[in-house]
Amino acid sequence: MQNPVTVEVTRGNIVESRHRGLGIVLDGDGKSLFSFGDPDAGVFPRSACKAMQALPLVESGAADAYGFGDKELAIACASHSGEDAHVALAASMLERVGRDASALECGSHWSSDQRTLIHQARTLEKPNALHNNCSGKHSGFVCTCAHLGYEVEGYVDYDHPLQADIRATMESLTGATLGHDNCGIDGCSIPSYAIPLRGLAHGFAKMVTGQGLEPLRAKASRRLMEACMAVPFYVAGTNRACTKLMQVAPGKIFAKTGAEGVFIAALPEQGVAMAVKCEDGTTRAAESMIFALIARYFDKDGDTHAQLMAMANHSLKNWNGIEVGKVRVTDALFS
Repeated sequence: MQNPVTVEVTRGNIVESRHRGLGIVLDGDGKSLFSFGDPDAGVFPRSACKAMQALPLVESGAADAYGFGDKELAIACASHSGEDAHVALAASMLERVGRDASALECGSHWSSDQRTLIHQARTLEKPNALHNNCSGKHSGFVCTCAHLGYEVEGYVDYDHPLQADIRATMESLTGATLGHDNCGIDGCSIPSYAIPLRGLAHGFAKMVTGQGLEPLRAKASRRLMEACMAVPFYVAGTNRACTKLMQVAPGKIFAKTGAEGVFIAALPEQGVAMAVKCEDGTTRAAESMIFALIARYFDKDGDTHAQLMAMANHSLKNWNGIEVGKVRVTDALFS
């Protein structure tokens, strides 16, 4: 099955680039409400599934034991920009269990925010693991290990008990079987599993509705999503798509991006969740697709719908501020 062209990029009046994609919207029962392309294709969720990976932090009691509030829970689900507030918060989580950046096994990189990057280049010899976009998630992992009595060293390994807990959690939510055969290594060194896009969306539909979940998991899921929606800066950062999406309609949109063109969203009031994948891995296309899909569930005459569609279909400008083209979604997302 060939996935449809879902996003076009123009230069002048000519289509310069085309992106193919797949996506699906589901309710908590797993009923498909809308889809395009092949939603049963296996994809690596990458960072889009971080809220699932953060569930053991809450379910184990670690979050309460260390006094974590919305900010800590949000950054545990984050792919942050490495801005100063992100770095400080991740460090404070580690301090509560007597650890520091040396405990993190995610690697290090410079901030993805240009202004912060310039500041870091002027003031730091090199970044450390706290600057990694996954440092909040990994700090949550370290705290979970400390609370459960797991050995912290090697927590990223496939056979570590924490990764076994995460694997079981994701299997329960997505309905997929996860193992060595569909496992790869993520950018932050933890196992990443290829699962059907349908299963990914259904997992988040369960999380946002609580349907089919035991009370502990339903409560933990709601708590994580509400934390992210309350302080979306800590999920991403300045001018990031996830942050802007959750600020468009506070408390009404949970959203999380993943590398290689994956994006998920969940809408608490509508009781639905959705997942998209840009076939060629381009983030700009995944963003436009998810913006347009979310807009379907808001009043077409309302401000929220208008803002979302303006984000989905936006102009491209050159360095002189001259409009040179547009990024626009196609009818494949509206048929």
